[in-house]
Amino acid sequence: MSGHSKWHSIKHKKGAVDAKRGKIFTKLIKEITVSARLGGKDPDSNPRLRVAIAAAKAENMPKDNIERAIKKGTGELEGTSYEEFTYEGYGPGGVAILLDVLTDNRNRAVADVRHSFERAGGNLGEAGCVSWMFSQKGLILFKKDQVDEDKLYEVSLEAGADDIQEGEKEIEVITEPASFEEVKAAFDDAQLSYELAEITMIPKSTVKLDGKHAQQMLTLMEALEDNEDVNHVYANFDIPDEVMESLS
Repeated sequence: MSGHSKWHSIKHKKGAVDAKRGKIFTKLIKEITVSARLGGKDPDSNPRLRVAIAAAKAENMPKDNIERAIKKGTGELEGTSYEEFTYEGYGPGGVAILLDVLTDNRNRAVADVRHSFERAGGNLGEAGCVSWMFSQKGLILFKKDQVDEDKLYEVSLEAGADDIQEGEKEIEVITEPASFEEVKAAFDDAQLSYELAEITMIPKSTVKLDGKHAQQMLTLMEALEDNEDVNHVYANFDIPDEVMESLS
């Protein structure tokens, strides 16, 4: 299982998602605004905006909020101007970390990110130091106890999924970015319910953590995701379930 999916599961166990819904909305609004600014307000011709709107709807964001964010991006409403940056670095235990940042203050963003890395025993690196360890893919995540596995495999193969990875409790369906929406639509048509569906960065390999490094990594991930300038965090770590239980 990818580190990205592992962190998604950990967040739900820790109850972090509901507790930080306000910050999730803020990040989604930024993404919608920037997507509309770069590619226009029509989601049919703007794939990035289409994915951003789908993510917002998945979080039950009100329609008015989505429409205002689009209008701010196109200039129909006054709004903050955001810049996009990618930062790369190393976390505890040599974990590779890739960050997408959307900010109205680059100096503040990099200072805050560097501080989070250093507090957790990591460090920011040079551009390109870890990005080669990730590939952009579509990811659709299913809970094994909530899905018909035979039907999932059948639909995945017919729709043209790239790979299927099975863990103890979850199944990841991996797609090429270009076929993500087609595969996702096939699952929707088949009424197969998924936990997560997005285009993301999948690590080519993962680093297993335990003890101090596992705790430090969780602290770092929470700090980065709590930072409103950080839009996405990708990391190639894995913490075994038995280690997670000992940290709870």
